[in-house]
Amino acid sequence: MAKVAFLGLGVMGYPMAGHLARKGHQVTVYNRSPGKAEQWMGEYAGSSAPTPCEAVAGAELVMCCVGNDDDLRSVILGEQGAFAGMAPGAILVDHTTASADVARELAALATERGLGFLDAPVSGGQAGAVNGVLTVMVGGEAETYAVAEPVIQSYARMMRLMGPAGSGQLSKMVNQICIAGLVQGLAEALNFAQCAGLDGHAVVDVISKGAAQSWQMENRYKTMLAGEFDFGFAVDWMRKDLSILLEESRRNGAQLPVTALVDQFYADVQAMGGGRWDTSSLLARLQRNR
Repeated sequence: MAKVAFLGLGVMGYPMAGHLARKGHQVTVYNRSPGKAEQWMGEYAGSSAPTPCEAVAGAELVMCCVGNDDDLRSVILGEQGAFAGMAPGAILVDHTTASADVARELAALATERGLGFLDAPVSGGQAGAVNGVLTVMVGGEAETYAVAEPVIQSYARMMRLMGPAGSGQLSKMVNQICIAGLVQGLAEALNFAQCAGLDGHAVVDVISKGAAQSWQMENRYKTMLAGEFDFGFAVDWMRKDLSILLEESRRNGAQLPVTALVDQFYADVQAMGGGRWDTSSLLARLQRNR
C-alpha cells in the first residue's frame, strides 16, 4: 500500500480517489472547493489538506485530475503547488486531459527537482471512473511507470506506456478523434433511420451484430433515440479536447477535416444550450431542422 495524494475531485477524480482508498492506500485529497473534499471524506477513509503543497507532504505518488493546462499549472506550480511539497523520488501522475506541451513542460520541471512524472489521461467517462474500469494512456519513463502502475490499477481496466512524456496526451487525442467521427456517424445513421420511417431500435439490433458495431452504438443509441442527453461526457469538455488536438494537428501536419467539422457541429450544440449535454447530442442538432 502507498501513501497517495489526489488533487482534484471532479466527476472523474472523486471516484478515482475513492478506489484508491478502498484498495487500502493512505489517501489525502485536495480540491479547490473544500466542501467537495469534506463530502469525499464522509464517504471514504482518508484525509484532506487546504493546499496542494500540504496534501502531497510525504506522498509517494501524487495523482491529479483537473480541467485544463491552466488548472494543472495552478495546482502543480508555485509556492503552494504540488511540486513545492513533493519529496525527491515522489511521482506525479497527471490524469488531466491536457496538451502534450504542458506534459513535457512538467516532466522537465519534475526532472530538475528529482521527481518522477507521468502524463496519464484516461478514457471511459464518469461511468468508467465510478466502476474502476478506465483505460489509461501513459507517457513517461519506463522505470517511473513500473512504480506507479500497481497503484493506477486501482481504477484501471487497461493501461499502457505509450512512449516518452507527452505520449499519453497524444494517445488521448487519437481517442477523441475516433469518438468525434463515430458519434457523428451514429447520429446521422439514427436520424436517417427515423426519416426513413424505420424502427431505430430494430435497425441497431441488427447492424450492431455486424461491421457497424461500436461502443458508442451499444451504449448510446437507446438514449439518443429517446432524446435523452442530460448525462455523460459533456459537449463543453469535448470541445476543450478537440481544441487541444486540432492545435496539435496544425503543428504536426496531420489533416483532420472530419474532426474539425464535428467540432463546429458541437459548437452548434452549445449554441442550442447543450454545452452540458452528452456528446451523443449531435443527433439533437440534426433533429432540430426536421
